[in-house]
Amino acid sequence: MAACRRVPRLLLLMSILLYVHPIREDKYQINGVAKPPVSVVIPAQNPGVVPAAVNGAPVLAALPLRRRTSGWKLAEEGACREDLTRLCPKHSWNNNLAVLECLQDRKEETEIAADCNHLLWNYKLNLTTDPKFESVAVEVCKTTITDIKECAAEERGKGYLVSCLVDHRGNITEYQCNQYIVKMTSIVFSDYRLICGFMDKCREDINTLHCGSISTGEKDVHSQGEVIACLEKGLVREAEEQPGAHAIGANCKKAIMRVAELSSDDFHLDRYLYFSCREDRERFCENTPAGEGRVYKCLFNHKFEEAMSEKCRDALTTRQKLIAQDYKVSYSLAKACKTDLRKYRCSADTNMPRAREARLSYLLLCLESAVHRGRTVSGECQGEMLDYRRMLMEDFSLSPEIVLHCRGEIEAHCSGLHRKGRTLHCLMRVGRGDLGAIDNLCQKALQTLIQEADPGADYRIDRALNEACESVIQTACKHIRNGDPMILSCLMEHLYTDKMVEDCEHRLLELQYFIARDWKLDPILYKKCQGDASRLCHTHGWNETSEMMPPGAIFSCLYRHAYRTEEQGRRGNAVEQTGEQGYILSRDCKVEVQRILHQRALDVKLDPELQRRCMTDLGKWCSEKAESGQELDCLQDHLEDLVSECKDVVGNLTELESEDIQIETLLMRACEPVIQSYCHEVADNQIDTGDLMECLVQNKHQKEMNDKCAVGVTHFQLVQIKDFRFSYKFKMACKEDVLKLCPNIKKKVDVVLCLSTTVRNDTLQDMKEQRVSVKCRKQLRVEELEMSEDIRLEPELYDSCKQDIGRLCQNVAFGNAQVIECLKENKKQLTQRCHHKVFKLQEVEMMDSELDYQLMRVCKPMIRRFCTEADAKNMLQCLKQNKNSELMDPKCKQMITKRQITQNTDYRLNPVLRKSCKADIPKFCQSILNKATGDSELEGQVVSCLKLKYADQRLSPDCEDQIRVILQESALDYRLDPQLQLHCTDEISRLCPEEAAAQEQTGQVEECLKVNLLKIKVEGCKKEVLNILKESKADIFVDPVLHTACALDIKHHCAAIPPGRGRQMSCLMEALQDKRVRLQPECKKRLQDRIDMWSYAAKVAPAEGFSDLAMQVMTSPSKNYILAMIGLGVCVLFLFGLLCGRITKRVMQEQKNR
Repeated sequence: MAACRRVPRLLLLMSILLYVHPIREDKYQINGVAKPPVSVVIPAQNPGVVPAAVNGAPVLAALPLRRRTSGWKLAEEGACREDLTRLCPKHSWNNNLAVLECLQDRKEETEIAADCNHLLWNYKLNLTTDPKFESVAVEVCKTTITDIKECAAEERGKGYLVSCLVDHRGNITEYQCNQYIVKMTSIVFSDYRLICGFMDKCREDINTLHCGSISTGEKDVHSQGEVIACLEKGLVREAEEQPGAHAIGANCKKAIMRVAELSSDDFHLDRYLYFSCREDRERFCENTPAGEGRVYKCLFNHKFEEAMSEKCRDALTTRQKLIAQDYKVSYSLAKACKTDLRKYRCSADTNMPRAREARLSYLLLCLESAVHRGRTVSGECQGEMLDYRRMLMEDFSLSPEIVLHCRGEIEAHCSGLHRKGRTLHCLMRVGRGDLGAIDNLCQKALQTLIQEADPGADYRIDRALNEACESVIQTACKHIRNGDPMILSCLMEHLYTDKMVEDCEHRLLELQYFIARDWKLDPILYKKCQGDASRLCHTHGWNETSEMMPPGAIFSCLYRHAYRTEEQGRRGNAVEQTGEQGYILSRDCKVEVQRILHQRALDVKLDPELQRRCMTDLGKWCSEKAESGQELDCLQDHLEDLVSECKDVVGNLTELESEDIQIETLLMRACEPVIQSYCHEVADNQIDTGDLMECLVQNKHQKEMNDKCAVGVTHFQLVQIKDFRFSYKFKMACKEDVLKLCPNIKKKVDVVLCLSTTVRNDTLQDMKEQRVSVKCRKQLRVEELEMSEDIRLEPELYDSCKQDIGRLCQNVAFGNAQVIECLKENKKQLTQRCHHKVFKLQEVEMMDSELDYQLMRVCKPMIRRFCTEADAKNMLQCLKQNKNSELMDPKCKQMITKRQITQNTDYRLNPVLRKSCKADIPKFCQSILNKATGDSELEGQVVSCLKLKYADQRLSPDCEDQIRVILQESALDYRLDPQLQLHCTDEISRLCPEEAAAQEQTGQVEECLKVNLLKIKVEGCKKEVLNILKESKADIFVDPVLHTACALDIKHHCAAIPPGRGRQMSCLMEALQDKRVRLQPECKKRLQDRIDMWSYAAKVAPAEGFSDLAMQVMTSPSKNYILAMIGLGVCVLFLFGLLCGRITKRVMQEQKNR
């Protein structure tokens, strides 16, 4: 207190207003300048008049004075008379304090003569050195001293009392006492030498920093606001660790901060700022009354206005930086939050240095923590906090750590953007990696600042974001209360939509990048999940952080518990992680976790774990993926190529998406029309279990499906084939079966193949109990059907046929099995490897028609009409039976014909024939099988072989029935006979072009070839036509033209004769030879033609062996005649033998007798 002896005496200036105290001239000889005696006027008991402003500069209220005519007056001094006349109103001349106030508020040195300036300084100094002023303070502040116990206890006569009153001036309610204290401090702060111990404490620093002179007589000795401002700037430079910054002494630091604190309620008391901002105050804050820091706040709010002068802006920035170092430099904040700071013990941390405890950031974090925990913080305090949080976001320079650690980034990327938070957002963009690498310390400083400002709680704190997104908020989020935390969530929901503007999009993602790295910065998530996070993830308090915990770790913990439980069989067993089985999230917390996941899926950089682990892979594989939301898709596409830690996190996210595809926000937006039309019921479920994606896949080709949705759904399907766990429903249905039957198999396509093979083998072997569970078999069927829709979903087939697809099907779109159909149609031109894979695919499809996607799609209406009760696996068989119905759709009929053609090319593609003829094929056609290789098709050779044996009536009954059907079908459509089509294509084009062009399945092409048999030049074709003729003998149904012509005659003459084995044909031939029977002319003509054809066939194609000869006889229409003649010949031969035998015997006997 000894060092402050002069300070209380400063305040005794108020006693001038009460008593007159003559001062002798010879007593005050300073530096050779004589001082006249001072005449002090005693103030009246009632409030007085406020002196007028001079030249627009406001002055403090002056108390009314009763003047003694004998008193000395400043106005009478020659040194100041000219300045007084020019600058001060005449009514203030008789009041020394009013004159002093008027003259000292003139900042420019040209306004006041040097002699007058020096006179005023000495006058003030003399006023503060009189020891008798304390008694005046006791008189004026009697009630106040009684109320403030600390001041009442001060020892009298040493000047401590007035010093105490200055310290507690915020608690002074007595009007006159308060006015005296304000008046005194306005004089004191104009010169650092009049402040308690200031000169002694800061002499060294002033000299080192060249902040001014402490000697009297120097230029501008009256006002030392510049000196204080210089020291304050030096303090700021030291805090920011700027190059060449001087370390200010501890005592001087305290003195500087004390000066700033004491000047916090009235901006007049900060002389440097007052002079720098006089015109700006008039421009922006003319109607703002002085006191309680109101003018400061007004100027802060207009700091970045274009009209604000640079000098004032610099002074305000310096003031704000001091506030950042000590919140008490802000009068309004310290007053509004005083109770709350005490209530929540924000100043009780004994382990923390006092300097850090006083920092604005510590206050904000402490009180924000209380707010987020649901504690009550006064509205006035929260309002002040909001103002200063906004202030931190507006000007990056208020954070010394950012200035220190982000200097390089600012110079490289963000110079010239310091206003309205633009530099901070530029640094955020650098932090996201959009503009290059960022220093770790700079990144940490940015994260700390975001936590201090907490813009997630109120978007208005971030001025750059607020201005950029104002139009979006007004249109898309107008239903949400202004300042509500849900505004940010609403903006995220409209990211990449038509309502979003580009500038808002950038500012939003820049902020969300840092919010995503600290789950506490999303106030809604923190409110709903703080209990769960504390219980499951061992979190600290809101304003406490763990250096060991990576960014985003808490949220990762929350979503693992939200989705991964032991009962659900998720990857990464949550039970093992927690050690207890009952650890699951509350319903409210899970909803919020889902909301955050949906939003973060919009940008890979919003997932800290993903970005951290996949930084290398993103650069390697996805650098060209410029469109938003494509990065994760790219990583999924290259899943097998990723490094292990990136592969794990991408796999986890993909597995998560399979359960809740709504996380894919962009996909959901694109698929909105399809969802509304076909999937709204499953989409409305709060918890999706893969149903929505399954619905989208099933409706992928509806008219409401747009390109974006189709591409997104297909992409997800392609990702799913990489790992069976990426298909949630399949994983849940078959996880036990996979572990038991297909261990160590990971790829979904391989798992499906393994399980389906097991099901097929169990079925073929008629096992009593299937090894694959019912629920798995059901889901397996869904997966097989989905895979049949796009060749890319069957990687082995796709890889084998890539070259052929590019060569033969380059203009064919994927999906709807169109590429697969293209390959089937061009099967003869395929490479051997692709041909083999396509054949295997066809073999599977023919065994299970439901897997034939094109057939099921094209014939869907016909299936509903004709085959509702048929087994899905036998759908082709059902459709074939109804193929010639008048109600059959032409497109479906054409598709059925294609499948019939395919089946007839190889018996292995006709499972019914294969089963019925399993004994006949090796018995009669083994030579063909021996010649064929395993990878080659038989081109209908086996079927042709069986047809010939059918004509010879040597097949088993089951096989004969199937061949009869094939013969009947191929007789109507020559394309169903592969060998005929193979050998006769050119002859058909030459001899039967009209019949072939008509494409009428009535057997006209075959009839044309029969009629033109003699004109056929190609031996292979002639042989096939002869085979047809041979086959037609066995069954009239094989000859549709003849059957149509003779239908009535068969009904009249052969109705009692069963079809098959040439019986009805023989009946007609007998009727033809019977003159008593009259056949229809057309039938008679056709029969005669057939006899001629058979005769010709017999000539050009003689029997190759006895069996063929016998078969020809038995199948001949003249069988009875031939047999009779053969019998007659045998009898003649027998009789001739008997005759010859008797003669021979007699001759032999005669020779013996000789």
